[in-house]
Amino acid sequence: MLDINFIRDNLDLVKAGAKKKHISVDLGQLIVVDDKRRALLIEVEAMRAKQNVVSDTIVNKSKEEKEKLIGEMKLLKSSLQEKEKELEEIERQWQLLMVQVPNVPEVSVPEGASDADNQQIRVWGTTPEFSFAPKSHIELMQELDMADFERGAKVSGFRGYFLKGDGALLTHAVWQLTLDYFVKKGGFTPMLVPSLVKRVAFLGTGYLPQGEEDLYKTQDGDFLAGTGEVAAMAHYMNEVISQESLPIKVLAFSPCFRREAGSHGKDTKGLMRVHEFFKFEQVVLCEASHEESVRHHEELTRNAEELLQALELPHRVVVNCGGDLGLGQVKKYDIESWVPSENRYRETHSSSYFHDFQTRRLNIRYRDAQGKPLLAHSLNNTAIATPRILIAILENNQQADGSILIPRVLQTYMGKRKIEKKSL
Repeated sequence: MLDINFIRDNLDLVKAGAKKKHISVDLGQLIVVDDKRRALLIEVEAMRAKQNVVSDTIVNKSKEEKEKLIGEMKLLKSSLQEKEKELEEIERQWQLLMVQVPNVPEVSVPEGASDADNQQIRVWGTTPEFSFAPKSHIELMQELDMADFERGAKVSGFRGYFLKGDGALLTHAVWQLTLDYFVKKGGFTPMLVPSLVKRVAFLGTGYLPQGEEDLYKTQDGDFLAGTGEVAAMAHYMNEVISQESLPIKVLAFSPCFRREAGSHGKDTKGLMRVHEFFKFEQVVLCEASHEESVRHHEELTRNAEELLQALELPHRVVVNCGGDLGLGQVKKYDIESWVPSENRYRETHSSSYFHDFQTRRLNIRYRDAQGKPLLAHSLNNTAIATPRILIAILENNQQADGSILIPRVLQTYMGKRKIEKKSL
């Protein structure tokens, strides 16, 4: 959430940012409501101040003066209650409008309406050339008994799946590789975070109110998170962090849940879009500095790229255009891995920074050297997401005989160098 004073002082900039993100928001109505809110606050505070003055002085008044003041205070109390009720309603309207205002994208973010307008900034690796028609991950996994999609749908419904045998082992190998990478790298605190999270955490991270249709909701009013970022950020909400502890770097692992509400008819088979998956998420809180945010953004992106390079997976990095940014993102990179069966790159990672958009909502602060409270900046990045990454691993390493060469970095975890059909 942006500061209302920043919005008022930079109205044209905020309007331009919303336009660039292709997000519709009524800033004129917000200013009107904010004017009413400010006027009512002044009235209410003046009434409360008058009440306090009378309460402090009434004991020294004569009987007649006391009776007169008590009568006046009854009228004032009634008027104050009406004004407080009016203020409460205006505050509600104001809050609803405030949470719709998007963050201002960085000037380097390209123009564009959708992911088709994202711009490639670098490519790594050589896409494989096959002497045969490459199979999809669905064919490969079914032939090698690594997954069961039919029973997955029977048990879990649409987009359900079972990973089994080498499919399950390969997933665990990827998880262990990721954990080992970050433990060796240092600086990140591994954390298992909850997926069942209260509404306030989703509001704080910017996934509500706009993204509610893509969330699973429980009968108690809580939600299942689609990323560990939600819980990892809320872990620090309403806290003042010591400046010495910054930056805080967390490697959050959790099961994740998404309804994929906006993807009907897209990737209906296989592992690209599933309702339940597992993810390692990098989450950072740093000092309130644009330069610091940019530095950490590049670092988080580089971590994800290094993991893909360790897996020897061809990939590219794109900078997302304005129309492909979320409400709170200042800038975002997507990392896309090569999928041979589709002859194109597909998104497997995203990397974003938010300035104080999330921390303002979550009230995460620190004190600078002068003791002044400041809102921290926040960032997040997909370290690795499974089972989606299996698509690229399997398809890029398939062999003419139907077997899969396991990436060298995973062979120790798997205890073998190849996945092949089991002999009867």
